[in-house]
Amino acid sequence: MANLHFHYGVMGSSKSAILIIAAHNFRQNKNHVEIIKPAFDNRFAQSEVVSRAGNLSVPAVAINNLDDYNIAKNTDVLLVDEVQFFSPKDIDKLVEIADIQGKLVMCYGLMVDSNQSIFPASQRLVEVGAKLHRLESNCQIDGCMHLATHHLRFDANGNVIRKGEQFALGDSNYKSVCRQHFNQMYYQKTCH
Repeated sequence: MANLHFHYGVMGSSKSAILIIAAHNFRQNKNHVEIIKPAFDNRFAQSEVVSRAGNLSVPAVAINNLDDYNIAKNTDVLLVDEVQFFSPKDIDKLVEIADIQGKLVMCYGLMVDSNQSIFPASQRLVEVGAKLHRLESNCQIDGCMHLATHHLRFDANGNVIRKGEQFALGDSNYKSVCRQHFNQMYYQKTCH
């Protein structure tokens, strides 16, 4: 059985809710679970993983990187929220935790940013052979029922932002969209 997993999807695909449910289920089966998240992600709470899908949260340890992180010996499962905000070097530490220490490591996060670039940590998860689990959601453009695969970021005036910082927090200025709407709005291409 694979012991390094990457559950990825667009914003709004319930990644954090699924992490919270996984933590609950593992604990129900008497497994010891640790949950970490990047300290950079302080949108909802510094020491919790919070889901926008409802009133769901779970305590977590917020860390800047995994340089000095040591998983407890009795931990069976490590859950990592917002993994895209960690570094490729941190992913290598997760590989060590999975392969050398024999822990189950389950990561949750975004694959690509709003400029169609793969986050470095997400790319590293693919490179090291993490088992990939795509979480699906629909396009957030009214009336569209296509699969959301991309993110669009907007400024305060509703204009699409095409350049800038890859590590930007907040979901009120983002929309998860299908490829067709992304191309139409980002590249201003006409789609059928």
